[in-house]
Formats: sequence, structure tokens, C-alpha cells
Amino acid sequence: MMSRRVVIDPITRIEGHLRIEVEIDENNVVQKAYSSSTLWRGIELILKGRDPRDAGLMAQRICGVCTYSHYKAGVEAVEDALGVTPPLNAQLVRSLLNESLYMHDHIVQFYHLHGLDWVDILSALEADPALAAKEAFKYTDLPIATGEDELKAVQEKVKGFSGKGSLGPFANAYWGNPTYKFTPEQNLIALSHYLKALEVQRIAAQMFAIFGAKQPHPQSLVVGGITSVKDMLSPARLAEWKSKYEIVKEFIDRAYYPDIVMAASAYGTEESVLGGMGVKNFLTGDAFLLSRNKNLFESGMIKNGDLSRVYPIEDQKIEEDVTHAWYEGDKPLQPYNGETIPNYTGFIDGDTVNGPAKIINEKDKYSWVKSPRYEGESCEVGPLASMLVNYAKGNKPVVDAVDTFLKRTGLPVEALFTTLGRTAARMLQTKVIADHAIITFNSLIENIKSDQSTYTKFEIDPALEYKGRFIGEVPRGTLSHWVRIKDGVIENYQAVVPTTWNAGPKDANDIIGPYEASLVGLKLEDPTKPLEVLRIIHSFDPCMACSVHVMDIKGKELADFKVSTVNGVGTC
Repeated sequence: MMSRRVVIDPITRIEGHLRIEVEIDENNVVQKAYSSSTLWRGIELILKGRDPRDAGLMAQRICGVCTYSHYKAGVEAVEDALGVTPPLNAQLVRSLLNESLYMHDHIVQFYHLHGLDWVDILSALEADPALAAKEAFKYTDLPIATGEDELKAVQEKVKGFSGKGSLGPFANAYWGNPTYKFTPEQNLIALSHYLKALEVQRIAAQMFAIFGAKQPHPQSLVVGGITSVKDMLSPARLAEWKSKYEIVKEFIDRAYYPDIVMAASAYGTEESVLGGMGVKNFLTGDAFLLSRNKNLFESGMIKNGDLSRVYPIEDQKIEEDVTHAWYEGDKPLQPYNGETIPNYTGFIDGDTVNGPAKIINEKDKYSWVKSPRYEGESCEVGPLASMLVNYAKGNKPVVDAVDTFLKRTGLPVEALFTTLGRTAARMLQTKVIADHAIITFNSLIENIKSDQSTYTKFEIDPALEYKGRFIGEVPRGTLSHWVRIKDGVIENYQAVVPTTWNAGPKDANDIIGPYEASLVGLKLEDPTKPLEVLRIIHSFDPCMACSVHVMDIKGKELADFKVSTVNGVGTC
């Protein structure tokens, strides 16, 4: 029997535009999978010819969610090129911003982007609130937002949507799919936390804005330091950050952590979440300055899932392949020498389980995402990689968090190498950050007593050439920005983002990336409602890079924009 193709386009509840196509056999088992980003960003071209001091401000427009990540990466790549070291106060404020961002991002990712892959809203409406209130105590001694009266109110609120003929924000999902495993009462607990998380994420965003000026697209970083000096020196602003931090941390401890324990209990035998991992190379960067020269998470690489050895990251071993990406190029390039020359070849006619449609041409180019490789191998990046590498390195906060969780759930270490493990790792990373962010805060308070510097002066000599990079950890994984400066302006700029590592297409050697590999072997209960695919892909937290090159669903180009630059014209 010929294989059948399932097309999911767009993958919703993510940042940007992602298309997944899978070929299934007569038993609905995925034999081949293809990941395609259908919008182009081209920010690297806009940065060419610009003042290096503007790199961070412009690079943050790569994303609409983790804007700070690209902002900081752009600033610190230039600092690396120029040999500039910001004062400790600036480094600690940047770390507080990063910690605030992570707490905000991961809460939103689980509850509002990924959570509904695990939670059946219609089932929650059938729950007994009294039983659900008792159920919540199985997972924590101090549940939050799960009193019987609160759960009744949640049901009434959501029933109000359905009474109007629509489920509002919960419309158009695969409710009733047999791979949902929560009981009605467990679904109601998670639904209540979904709504509570809407309040908490707002507080987390406000926490970030105290030192970032606003969220998203903060404005308080400059090459050499920070500009939120008055906020840093204000006892009232510092106290405000701490009070919001305590609210967010309480939610992580009393809702997020117990909900993942509950998920581990309910989904511990669900086949579709016990796989979802085809690439077992993991790469991660340093993150979160706690005090002078001490980071919470350390960088490194694990090969083939072997936790007995961690390798250091070497810049020259990172390359990007564009064989199956919509760019010109005939060989992998190290990012310092990377090129971004678009070469769009479009889609072809094909058959799918839903009838004739445009499909990707897997024999040619089929994505705007490049294919990063480390020593020629694909790698997964993200919270799971961070937890695994630091667990293998014996990082005590991570070892303690992972071991406690495994003991609490009865899961073996091997369970980390699954979709369930990837989802749990994001929560564990959030928990470790929340537990230690106060150390960064106290280090800042202590340092301000004797040192109030926030900026390091520097000069850019037009007669010299510079190159530098940032490699570090951001909410979706390892991010790197690479810059070359010549004649006082940016000569070349490349960003290798986390989703590029995970979502890239196969390369010239037919090595596939983490997204595609994670889906091979997956069995779909109903190919017309492929919830299992969404659950796996969402566990990576896709964030497709921003673009201004817009296509309609038939592959027709709608518009092409040209943006003037200081020294010429760039097409994006």
C-alpha cells in the first residue's frame, strides 16, 4: 500500500509559521517527516552596513517573543568583537532580565501553547469540582487556584463560551482524541491553572519591564552596559521586582511543578509521549550569572545520549548547510562566513489524506530554515539539553532537581529522553531558575553598596577589522550571533537560533534534524486529527524566525519589501 501524506499547516500556538508533513503507512505509522518554515526573515541582510552599536536593537526584531534574547545576543556579540567587558552591575541586571524572561516564557509555553496538547477542555467541563479539589492535593500540599468554589467558577466561565456556540480561545482543537489521558478532574485542575497563568504571566512581564523598560522589545541594553541605572539604584524598584518575583515563583512551585507531576502520572503509559526523540546529540550554552564569574547553567555537548561524558563546544565545529533550504550555497559554512542568499523554489502538487494540495518537494529545497550541524551531526537544543548536559556535569542544582522529580514520579532517567521528558525538563529548568534568581538579585544588592558603575567606554576604530560572537542559552535553547565589523560598520551578520537547530531540514548527507527525527515511528490514532504530531512538535517550543517575505497557501508571492539601509539597500 502506498504511503499517505498528512499536512499540518500552519502549526498553531507557536511563534511564526511552521508546516509539518508526514508520510504514514497502512497502520498510520509515520515513515518519513518533513519540517518546513514558510516565512523568511532575512534580518541578517538588514544588519549589513549598520552601526555595530545598533545590532542588538535590530536583531531583537528577529522574534516577537524572545526579543530580549536576540537583543542581548546582538549586544554581546559586538562586545565580544570589540573586547568590551560590561561592569558587574550591568551583567547582573542582564541576568535578572534573562531570569525574568525565562519564568515568563516557560509558563506561557506550557499553559498557553503546549498545555492543550495534554488537557481536554471539554472533559474538564464534565468534572466534579469537589473531587477535583481533593485530587489537587495528590500532587502538592499547597495547591493554588483549585478550591472547589474556584473550580466551579472556572467551569462556569468556560461553559459561558460554549453557551454562545463557541469555545472562544479553546475552539478548533482535537478534543476527545483518545490519546488525552487526564481524568475530567485532572483536566479541570489544569484548566484552572491555564486561566491563573494568564494573570501570572502578566506579572512576570511587569517584572521584566522593571529593568527592561518594556516587554517585549526592551530598550535598556547598550554595547558596554545598561541604561536602566535609576531603576537599579532605586530601593522601591528593587523591592517591586522582588515582590513580583515571589508571586511568579509561588505559581511555579504550587501549580507548574505539580501539574507536570500529574502529567507524568496520567501519561506514564501513553505511547505517543514515550517516544518523540530521534536525535540524541544535545548542545547547550552558559546562562544566568549568579555572582561574579559563576553561572547557574554551564555549556557543553552530549553525544548519542551518553551521560557519562560532556564535550566542550568549539566554535569552528558549527556549520550551516542549505542543501534543502531555500538559499543558495553548495557547501556548509561556519557562521562567521555564512551567507543568506534566498533561492525560493516553491511547492509542488500532491495528494494528502485531505485531498489534493500543494506539498513540499523533499527532493529539492523545502524550508526557509537552514540546517545547523556540529561536527556534521544534528543536535537538539533547548531546556532538555540544558538539563541533560548539566545533570551529566554534576551541576548540583540540576542534579538535585532532576533526581527529586524522578523520585517523586517514579520515572527512570531514560524517561527524560522522551516527549514527556522534554516537557518536564522545561518545567525543571524553570524551577531551578526560580529557586536561584534571588541569588542574582542579592549579588546585585551587595555589589551596588561599593560599586555603582553600569557602563564601560569603548571605541570602534574604522581602520581595524573585528569579529565576535555570542553563544548562550535562551528560552528555546542555544542561540548564537556572529558578527564581522569592517570600516566601522557590520560587514556580515549571522544568527543561528534554537529553532534552526531543531527544525532544520535534512542536509546534503540526508541527516535529518530533531523535529523530523522525533516524528518517525509515531503512530497516529486518527490521521485527520494528528494531535500526537502537535504534542511532540510543541514540546520543542517552536519559534520560527520572523520574516517579511509573505506567501499565500498556494505558494504565490504576495509582496516583496525593500528596506533602506545607511549605506545601501537591503532586500528582506
